[in-house]
Amino acid sequence: MLRYITAVLFGCMLAVTSAWALDLQTAKQRGLVGETPGGYLAVVQASPEASGLVKSINAQRKQEYANIAKRNGIDLRAVEQLAGKKAMEKTPAGQYVQVNGAWVKK
Repeated sequence: MLRYITAVLFGCMLAVTSAWALDLQTAKQRGLVGETPGGYLAVVQASPEASGLVKSINAQRKQEYANIAKRNGIDLRAVEQLAGKKAMEKTPAGQYVQVNGAWVKK
């Protein structure tokens, strides 16, 4: 079941970010945003564009996480944590992840 949830979660994350793929990718490559253990993006270097992007994508992610949690009868927090773990694992070298509250470049 965990594999199923992971697969669905990752598919949803890709779908949620597909409309923003170029902008999100650019923001990550420039070090403006990074992934957090809670399954959401956060601003690394403040800019109006980065803040707007983070807000929009996080709202979409939260909706998808809630749908996954409801479909599988599990707590939203569990879905968020699993998503955060997977997103951080898949973050390429040179981009930021949050570790113990601090930004770390992989």
